[in-house]
Amino acid sequence: MVEKKTGRTYIRKPEWLKISRASIDSYTHTGRTISQGALNTICASGKCPNQAECWSRGTATFMICGNVCTRACRFCATQSGKPDSPPDPVEPLRLAASVSQMKLKYAVITSVDRDDLPDYGAGHWASCINEIRKRSPETKIEVLIPDFQGDEACVDMVIETAPDVIGHNLETVRRLTPQVRHRATYDCSMKVLKQIVDRGAIAKTGIMVGLGETEEEVVELMKDIAAIGVSTLTIGQYLQPTSRHIEVKEYVHPDRFARYKQLGESLGITHVESGPLVRSSYHADDHFNQASKKKLDLRKIGKGSA
Repeated sequence: MVEKKTGRTYIRKPEWLKISRASIDSYTHTGRTISQGALNTICASGKCPNQAECWSRGTATFMICGNVCTRACRFCATQSGKPDSPPDPVEPLRLAASVSQMKLKYAVITSVDRDDLPDYGAGHWASCINEIRKRSPETKIEVLIPDFQGDEACVDMVIETAPDVIGHNLETVRRLTPQVRHRATYDCSMKVLKQIVDRGAIAKTGIMVGLGETEEEVVELMKDIAAIGVSTLTIGQYLQPTSRHIEVKEYVHPDRFARYKQLGESLGITHVESGPLVRSSYHADDHFNQASKKKLDLRKIGKGSA
């Protein structure tokens, strides 16, 4: 499983990471709609392994605020640097039009970090969500937000638009955060997630494994998020996008992913989606349905015991 190449050690990808081909017709239609709307997607910029499958289902994760990120996380393939312009003021209208044209029942939105802006892009986030609501009121909206440098007012700006799910990714365990992420901290991300929960929203987070974390550290992270009421956790295999990015330390076996799911849900997390090719927005509509059902069941139990 190990080969030597140009002085570096590479781990061969196992069989379970092979990706099946998807329907080319639906894939092309989704891709064309995104292109016509002059939109960015994390599917493409993040080199997501599920792009073909999701696009063939007519779903995509839109990336707003441009395509240049002010951070340089060592796992991420999105271009980093200093953006040369503010977010496009017409983007909310173009995004809403594309969501409507695609007849999406469930739309996922994420963004690059915009540490160069006074509000870190929160106002643009709110405009995008509000425009989708106006044009496609039946569409469920999930957002995957940056940390906004922990600014509570900026996080609230997004929460107040009432997305159906608000996600913010921890990305990795506490010990590895300084090596894997840029400027972001574990404690700041936990603070953002707690604020989301405290405001009554469905909170979601995601991590990658195979970066050198231990199983005990993953369990500790799951205990941390269960303690503050995060509803959904996604766990997927880290895949090195280019030779410039942090190396894969391990390809985690599917059996351990299954164990993580069992452990997380036993700790009180409503839904854990755990598998080698799982990503934050993969089957996001299913995650929402399960989290919503559990929230409704808990309300019924509460009313029954009142």
